[in-house]
Amino acid sequence: MITLYVDADACPVTREAISHARAHRVPVVLIGNEAQSFARYEGKPGVELAKVATGRDSADFAIVGRLASGDIVVTNDTGLAAMALGRGAHPISPRGRVFSLLTIDAELAVRHAEQRLRRAGGRTRGPAPFEEEDRESFGDSLERLLRELTTER
Repeated sequence: MITLYVDADACPVTREAISHARAHRVPVVLIGNEAQSFARYEGKPGVELAKVATGRDSADFAIVGRLASGDIVVTNDTGLAAMALGRGAHPISPRGRVFSLLTIDAELAVRHAEQRLRRAGGRTRGPAPFEEEDRESFGDSLERLLRELTTER
């Protein structure tokens, strides 16, 4: 059985992820640091809450440690997406982009180059504001992915 993991640290589509997963009878695990408030999700059927220590990449490593091949991971983190792909999981961004083995190396290289530029005092553009069309794109992409994976079982 597949599980949907949400990198819940500042995830704008947690409700949508839960709703789509519930429709396919897929359990959801929300993983976030201690500063996250999971109160609205406590006691929801099919939703497990997992808090990790506050610290860089704590949630990422907690997710990777639990992943099985075929699971889904909602994340905006390219590094976590790469680790998930390495485990045979299916990472998807909150904007609906499904990460791929074909492009992840290039995405990591861009991320690394931007980090180096910022460390050297340069500036890079941040993400565009999250819009309603991003939320819709996420829902459509997640629905397609869930249909594909739940009919394979």
